[in-house]
Amino acid sequence: MSTRLLPLVLAVALVAPLSACGVGTSSDGRPTVVTSFYPLQFVTAQIAGQHVRIVDLTAPGVEPHDLELKVRQVAEVANADLVVYESKLQPAVDDAVAQNAKHHALDVAPDVDLQEGNPHFWLDPLRLARAAAAVEKRLAALDPKHAADYAANLATLDTTLTTLDHDFSAGLADCARNVVVTSHDAFGYWSRYGVRSAPIAGLSPDAEPSAAHLEQLRALIARDHVTTVFSETLASPKMADVLSHDLGLTTAVLDPIEGVAKGSSADYVSIMRKNLAALQQANGCKVSS
Repeated sequence: MSTRLLPLVLAVALVAPLSACGVGTSSDGRPTVVTSFYPLQFVTAQIAGQHVRIVDLTAPGVEPHDLELKVRQVAEVANADLVVYESKLQPAVDDAVAQNAKHHALDVAPDVDLQEGNPHFWLDPLRLARAAAAVEKRLAALDPKHAADYAANLATLDTTLTTLDHDFSAGLADCARNVVVTSHDAFGYWSRYGVRSAPIAGLSPDAEPSAAHLEQLRALIARDHVTTVFSETLASPKMADVLSHDLGLTTAVLDPIEGVAKGSSADYVSIMRKNLAALQQANGCKVSS
């Protein structure tokens, strides 16, 4: 048995006793929805308003790829009215859903047209809107009494995300450069806006790049006159700092929005707009007044 599955098996054995503790439907009768990480928590909260109790499995400041579930969290997955997650992003969540929540889980992956091998769909506002529509459909079926509210909230969110998409398209339409050097390969969905992602590492922020890859990256930086190397929130800036220091480049920060910092008041939309401003600054984009 794998070391990852052993804690899950032990947790499953304890789920039944915990069920009596009111993990599922809240004491005021609202449905409980468990979300696996921040972007799904964001869209669920925007649609649900105060009609549901939301429990997010990934705490602020925690890198979602590294999530390991505690016994209490496995019980929350088992006893929720709905679990909203993205398969193949967080193995611990996949295991918990497979063991405890097959019939009350929503995997958004089939709805968002994932790029092969890249789970970071939420960085495309229109793909996040598709996930939101899937959430709204399930919430309306779960709680038909508030279906009209869910539909109205989805319409508002859809307008917000469509506007954000338009602003990215317009804001990155006229730039001196289009290459973005980042810590890991999270930003491929911005190719719709003409952004060419050049990651130092692969899809995992902890991956170590090979010497050959770093040499190719240096050549790309020189050829395309790249001025900035981006580190990321929730990940070590070490590789980005070393590369920028070696080549005399500026450093800046992009946020893949895998989570939010502890104590932060920022949300998905404000973080995306901050990302847009950072891209425009680094790539010499003309910004209309």
